[in-house]
Amino acid sequence: MDYDGPTIPIQILKCGINDEMYEMYPELKEKRVGLGVANISMEYLENLNRFTFTEDKTEIKNRMVKQFQASQAGISQDKLDGRGKIRLAHYFVEIECYDYSVSEDEEIRVKDGIKETVVTRIGLQVRFTDAETGEIIAASGLGEAKTTREASLLNDENLSEVKFNQSTIGTATKKALDIACARILDRMIKKGIFTK
Repeated sequence: MDYDGPTIPIQILKCGINDEMYEMYPELKEKRVGLGVANISMEYLENLNRFTFTEDKTEIKNRMVKQFQASQAGISQDKLDGRGKIRLAHYFVEIECYDYSVSEDEEIRVKDGIKETVVTRIGLQVRFTDAETGEIIAASGLGEAKTTREASLLNDENLSEVKFNQSTIGTATKKALDIACARILDRMIKKGIFTK
């Protein structure tokens, strides 16, 4: 995070869970797993201070061209000079969710009562594809987040089931990204793409 060297332009092409995986595991869609992966991933990569992002949406690229044309035709108040300034991506990035699970563990203690723990796990694979050579640098990370509830056996009203905690998905996603991106950066440093 304290990196202050040159940055590399990247373009995020795909992020999250594909439709095929949603079809195989409908509970993922029901619990909105993957919905925030794109936002969390982009923010995470930006906070590394090593990458700049290029636009991938055709609609926005077309608007950029139209603005430049309007500027050149003299029909706009502002002058834009886009010649030679548009940055192309050096790497295309794909982030896919390859694993998702929620497990429950219940421990009954005679003196203390019941302790329930729900563990959410998310596995992400991050792939950087070199835009010139097609060479791939890939790494995976498995993030985990827990929700715990304790209740006394004497107090029946606290024995309701532990509800799914949506924030555990975000926490698990950030942990998975942390692991995968640390591995990607390590490989980039070994290849000489970054010096440190």
